[in-house]
Amino acid sequence: MEMARKVSDQVEIYSLEETSDGVSLENGTLKDIESKSQSGISLRILKEDKLGFAYTKNLIDRQELLQNGLDSLKGEVEAFFDLPLTREIPPLDTYDPSIEKVVNASIVEECNRVGSLLEQKATGQVNVSAGRKISRMRLINSQGTDLSSRFSSYFLSAEILYPGSHASIHRPFTSKKFEKVPDATLDYILDLYNRSSKQASPKGGKMKVLFLPETLYALMWRIQSATNGKNIYQKVSPVMEKMGTRILNEKISIYDDPLNDRFPGARGFDDEGVPCKAFPVIDQGTLVNFYFNLHYAKKMAASPTGHGFKSSMWGGETISFMPSPSLEYLCLKPGGASFRSLVRSIDRGMIAADLMGAHSGNILNGEFSVGLSPGLYVENGEILGHVKDAMMAGNVYEALNEVIDLEDIAHPTYGGTFPAMLLDNVSVAIK
Repeated sequence: MEMARKVSDQVEIYSLEETSDGVSLENGTLKDIESKSQSGISLRILKEDKLGFAYTKNLIDRQELLQNGLDSLKGEVEAFFDLPLTREIPPLDTYDPSIEKVVNASIVEECNRVGSLLEQKATGQVNVSAGRKISRMRLINSQGTDLSSRFSSYFLSAEILYPGSHASIHRPFTSKKFEKVPDATLDYILDLYNRSSKQASPKGGKMKVLFLPETLYALMWRIQSATNGKNIYQKVSPVMEKMGTRILNEKISIYDDPLNDRFPGARGFDDEGVPCKAFPVIDQGTLVNFYFNLHYAKKMAASPTGHGFKSSMWGGETISFMPSPSLEYLCLKPGGASFRSLVRSIDRGMIAADLMGAHSGNILNGEFSVGLSPGLYVENGEILGHVKDAMMAGNVYEALNEVIDLEDIAHPTYGGTFPAMLLDNVSVAIK
């Protein structure tokens, strides 16, 4: 920090340390055990309204890191924003020290327990993966901000594959500490798989589709893209002129909830040091907010919203990213129906249990065209089997105006915390 302040106007230093252990079992056999430990530091410098960036895995040569940051100023990347001074953040429970005592043998034992239970009650191949992670991060800047957090997380994911297929029924479990997967989670997987074990061959057309929590990311991805401050600034969002307008069904409320420390990874500040807060995006179908990092908030003469995160849809090393607008803690407000009642209310339709090609279609404009892998066919409230070679297509702004109801429980899953959601009049094609 001292070295960089001498040759720049503002400085930000971000450090991250992570250790993780992962285990996977395939068809009852231990397939892999992997342990990782990595750390890194990234540097952002602002000088004469330009941005420089560099990162390293170590600080053996601090001068080289600084020089790389200075050299990157030649890219002429604009930076008219100021780094924040943040002294106070909400106190959050993000770390359970018991995670430090967990050994791989315990994780393997739990995977074997889960796998054995599922194998006894289902005919398909059972795969189980689990792991733990401990993370420590610190962010300091030349304005006087000095923030740090540590996190603990444990996950287990179990799936049952249909014979001769890579399609499966699955549900992840997450916690801040090592613990057994609840029976309710395993019962859900078994019940849905066994009721759909036969293969069905229905006709396509417009029908009801029940999106499981594990598949709703495909629709939420389109909403995230449209409300991203970058796309608002570039005037490419289809909703940029619709603030305060109802754009979705009134049953839809979408919000970002980084302060919810019931689940792993809660955050009191983003990767630029801006305080986080509960943040509504869609309230009862009405567009109420766009989200920004420091850069695009300045461009739009708006306040930063605490959504500058080092993240990527396709993964990668955190320290190698610069902060960009991102909804990292997306939530969909639950409705008033049980999962079973949602299924029973389907006269003819599909359950979207997993997807292929969620990136297909014009994401920014809300279009989707995705494969169902699997899709479960429902008739008169009963699941008749799983369907091969099915896909659905539509536009999210039309689809999310056809909401019948939402599940009364939200589940942490890929892309956020979501309930199941039943839509009407979705176009489904079946080979």
